[in-house]
Amino acid sequence: MIFKQLFEPDTFTYTYLLGCERTRRAVLIDPVATEVEHYISLLKELNLKLLYTMETHVHADHITGSGLLREWLGSKGVVHRDAGAMCADLLVTDGILLQVGDIEIEVRHTPGHTNGCLSYLVGDRVFTGDALFIGGCGRTDFQQGDAGRLYDSITNKLFTLPPDTLVYPGHDYNGNTVSSIKQEIAKNPRLGGGKSREEFIAIMNELNLPYPKYIDRALPANQACGREPAVRHG
Repeated sequence: MIFKQLFEPDTFTYTYLLGCERTRRAVLIDPVATEVEHYISLLKELNLKLLYTMETHVHADHITGSGLLREWLGSKGVVHRDAGAMCADLLVTDGILLQVGDIEIEVRHTPGHTNGCLSYLVGDRVFTGDALFIGGCGRTDFQQGDAGRLYDSITNKLFTLPPDTLVYPGHDYNGNTVSSIKQEIAKNPRLGGGKSREEFIAIMNELNLPYPKYIDRALPANQACGREPAVRHG
């Protein structure tokens, strides 16, 4: 499998390119609109055809590149059916399997940060979006956030994976690139070390995080698959 981890520094967003070496078909997980030209150049360089853009959720911190990539390359957008982006081509649910050449992608519904959060399991690695970070997790104080539901998602859908499963998050703010399920179970400050559901909810309720910088622009755009509403004049 061809694998590239790409980083957008303004919002600390990770985008992942997965490509089948045999069929030259590929997917992008969580593409960012400002990086679309770079993705297209990379796909051309690697001789890959983009089949899907796969969202882990409707983002509040950046605008997705899925709409532009669909327009320019004919790729299909994938989101959870509860994500609030009915413009997508595939509205998926928990347990769905997507086949991209020789790559099998298992969809796991991991809500709590938002209703429509997804993680994607691909072989020995899982792409966790904003559900599980390296040494953290997504916030739960806006956009249908629910700390108890996030705890259940992580402990039931992610921490039950084999311990050596690699964890690739949607963001990292400290220069980390990859973790493992074993490491997060043991050391994650919010969830690790056997913390109870009640302890986790208390931690999340006391974070007092600032209002997301780009949410007022990003959220409506991402509900339209990355297409910003036209500005009316007069």
